Amino acid sequence: MTESLAASLLEQAVSLHQQGRLQPAQALYRQVLELNPRQFDALHLLGVIARQQGDAASSIDLIARAIAVNDGQAAAHCNLGVALLDLGRADEALASHERALALHPSYALAWSNRGNALRRLGRPDEALDSYQRALAIQPQYAEAHCNRAIVLQDQGRYLDALGAAEDALNLKDRYADAWLARGHALHCLRYLPEAVESFDRAIHLRPDWAEAYSAQGASLHRLGEFAAALNSYDQALKHKPDDALAHYQRGNALRSLGRREEAVDAYRAALAHGDNPETIAFALASVGAGETPATLPNDYVRSLFDQYANHFDQHLTEVLGYKTPAVLDALLRHVAPSSELSTVDLGCGTGLCGPYLRAYSRKLHGIDLSQQMLDKAAQRGLYDELTCADLLAYLDGHDAAFDLAVAADVFVYIGDLAPVFRAVHAALRPGGRFCFSVEAGEGADYVLRPSNRYAHTLAYLQRLATETGFTVLATQALDAREENGAPIAAHAMIMTR
Repeated sequence: MTESLAASLLEQAVSLHQQGRLQPAQALYRQVLELNPRQFDALHLLGVIARQQGDAASSIDLIARAIAVNDGQAAAHCNLGVALLDLGRADEALASHERALALHPSYALAWSNRGNALRRLGRPDEALDSYQRALAIQPQYAEAHCNRAIVLQDQGRYLDALGAAEDALNLKDRYADAWLARGHALHCLRYLPEAVESFDRAIHLRPDWAEAYSAQGASLHRLGEFAAALNSYDQALKHKPDDALAHYQRGNALRSLGRREEAVDAYRAALAHGDNPETIAFALASVGAGETPATLPNDYVRSLFDQYANHFDQHLTEVLGYKTPAVLDALLRHVAPSSELSTVDLGCGTGLCGPYLRAYSRKLHGIDLSQQMLDKAAQRGLYDELTCADLLAYLDGHDAAFDLAVAADVFVYIGDLAPVFRAVHAALRPGGRFCFSVEAGEGADYVLRPSNRYAHTLAYLQRLATETGFTVLATQALDAREENGAPIAAHAMIMTR
């Protein structure tokens, strides 16, 4: 009689659960467990409900108890893995999904969830392979396509990410995560109005989604629609008041609108909610509300250029009228360098200086913080060696290794250049040359501008040269680029050790 009653209650509970009526289903599962505390389905499905209600810890406990009753059910291991990942226990989640797959090798959901665990563990290529395995089993699996898009985006493969997101949307149009993934890819490909629209679709499907509002704000900001961007950030914070990144981005929008005091308040709110103190220090300095930091944080610069890599050359040369590599080349030719030099291109980016420097170089090295920029530089086939590293850390291991060091538009991200001058001096052989550009400043030795770029005075550079042991060979004023339609004054210099 007890067994029959338990079976009837379980059947009713499953029906209610499938209808999305979680609380009455939960109550019936508990009644089943009062009759039989080791009833596998009741334990397992009660654990599933706990996760649906946002209680991952209870979910793990209940599903683990179900697995202790019956270790041979792949779905239970898969659901346990998802709950473990909710709590950041990615290694355990991966093990759970692999146990599910050992029991059921053609379980598409477990392959996709395994990919999620691998992504969290920083193993993107394996994650992509896992999603492909899911899609080989179930080609119409929209979630696996969307998960692929997220990993491809993380890898900087924005066009592939866009394709994967659209594959998901072709299968499931009302899919907020895929609209968000599509928007991120479009943003990075510089299709900004389309990105805004894609984020809007995500928001329409999930109106309280702070992440989508913030992403939309970023695209609007890049379009120059600062008031609209501010509104998006306000919406993000309405739904997630403790979002440090949204506070920081809101500060950037306010700064662009010329609302300095409000920007300062927003940056301080970002700091209070856990943002990187270095990031906030330079943000405050850029609006004149704090000490000027000696350099920008490496993580900021790396992130900036990882996002910028795919359209860097076109944006600089076609939009900003970038001339610096050609000007530095003219300075180098003026002092007639050899064609057999060992050359280091500091902050080489995508290699815009490479065609000029190759002519002088027996061996050409490129260094940059952004691996995605270096991947673009490698496609030029001009560099003998490319290294992803901090400039100072790299030079520290290369005493008297180079005949020529070049830094085009790199020192706009470094304020205090004294350590750089010393490191370059040590890395050059006697007679070696140091050629670089800076934005032209006035007053203090260096200042951080609202553009988040440093400007340096010519007097400061000349003083540093003398203190370090360099002899200045030539200087040249130039308009390095355009900003908001106005030329940005700069200095180009060449000196010798």
